[in-house]
Amino acid sequence: MNYRQLGSTDLTVSEIGFGAWGIGGSANGALGYGPTDPEESDLALRTAFDRGINFFDTSDLYGFGNSEKVIGRSLKNVRKEIILATKVGFLDANHAQDFSSEYIRTSIEGSLKRLETDYVDLYQLHSPPLEALRNDPRILPTMESLRKEGKIREFSISVDSPNDGAAAINEFGFKCVQANLNMADQRALDNGLLSLCVQKNVGFIARTPLSFGFLTGHYSSTDSFHPQDHRGKWKTEQLDRWAGAFQLFEGAVADRSGQTQAQIALRFCLSCPGVTTTIPGMLTEQHVTENSRASELGPLTETEMQRFAEIYHGNTLFA
Repeated sequence: MNYRQLGSTDLTVSEIGFGAWGIGGSANGALGYGPTDPEESDLALRTAFDRGINFFDTSDLYGFGNSEKVIGRSLKNVRKEIILATKVGFLDANHAQDFSSEYIRTSIEGSLKRLETDYVDLYQLHSPPLEALRNDPRILPTMESLRKEGKIREFSISVDSPNDGAAAINEFGFKCVQANLNMADQRALDNGLLSLCVQKNVGFIARTPLSFGFLTGHYSSTDSFHPQDHRGKWKTEQLDRWAGAFQLFEGAVADRSGQTQAQIALRFCLSCPGVTTTIPGMLTEQHVTENSRASELGPLTETEMQRFAEIYHGNTLFA
């Protein structure tokens, strides 16, 4: 496993992180990926640590706190050796949000208890409308106060859309941004967000690197998703396009050398200048073993990256 500095923070994170939305399990409102096996989740987390993954990204929303509980239970004995990131802001499955100073303070206490720790390494505002930051001058000072109190080491933002990323950096000075990036969603490349991250030494956490699993080739738009799997709520037209993206990108790398398409998708993210780490969702030991190997495989070639860009710009992948 290779490691990178998260922008100008003092956090050093593994190139492959652990996206912990899925291990939150079932939640009313289909906010996750359906039921999970607690023992399987525990094994996946411990395998991730054993394979050099030190960055674990979760939220108090995932499983309404269950994801944090699973991480806390599984990794408390190696707490000093890992980087824990969680988020604040969402209230329920209906996407209600609260970024008030009072709610942020209440939420960090709950997250610390569930994670079985006395500090969080990276505390992220979870998809706030930028107007909320513009209209409430207490949000960022509250986050800074938590940092000074030792309850968090750094704070940042997980933007709702890559199109919010530049404003988050330029207007509010975040040291780190989390946003969508994958072969089928190259907005962060096209809109200059990643270039800005390089220019200003801002960390970039690439989420959804496998496009909700569709870039692995394991799913089709006709699959029947669990009632509590959020993918079942997407429009059929969008699912068709994401499922079809696998075939579009499958032959873009000439020398696959036994690599899986998931590994190539993760290498794509890590080959984009400005990306610090990418956080595929992982539910099983097998997922972890496969995905973690992407780091040691190294970057894609310029020719391969150009081919991915051509395919992306030559197709409409958003309905």
